[in-house]
Amino acid sequence: MAAVTATNIKRGQCIKYQNELGIVTDTEHRTPGKGNALIMATIRSLQSGKTKAIRFASDDKVDVIETDRQKLEYSYTDGMGYFFMDPVSFETVEIPARLLEDSIDLLIENLPVEVLFVEGNAVAADLPANVDLLITQSSEGIKGDTANNPQKPATLETGKVIQVPLFVKEGDRVRVDTRTGKYVSRV
Repeated sequence: MAAVTATNIKRGQCIKYQNELGIVTDTEHRTPGKGNALIMATIRSLQSGKTKAIRFASDDKVDVIETDRQKLEYSYTDGMGYFFMDPVSFETVEIPARLLEDSIDLLIENLPVEVLFVEGNAVAADLPANVDLLITQSSEGIKGDTANNPQKPATLETGKVIQVPLFVKEGDRVRVDTRTGKYVSRV
């Protein structure tokens, strides 16, 4: 654990604040008209999963926790946890579903995922920015319906339903943004 000034806090770091560990998801440096500069940090608690905004004075000391990030590949789920494999050592790590939250319906076999470990425990998993998935079910678009970028629902190989343009059909592969869960392009 190392103490740094609040101005040196960076996105993605793990910090200890009020006896709780959290991941910094965003920082903003503010300079009011009068007084000292402030650092506004958005922190997601590792214990509760809740996000809160915290204000630091620019000269406050903050404890930064040492972390380890590993590239793992998604293998399978047993319904309770999700299992990821280290492609070098072939060791398997179980990650609870609560850490994956909205990403569960975008996981496909062998998908590379960056997992954050704090004190030897997996605490967060980051999927790549985009993932390519197969459309397993989609209705036909109505010919001539091109006003205002019309869209239709399509079911992905993972079971997730997204909105896609009319020209996308069953059997196509599409790129999906993992942060928003929305269609990006046809691959």
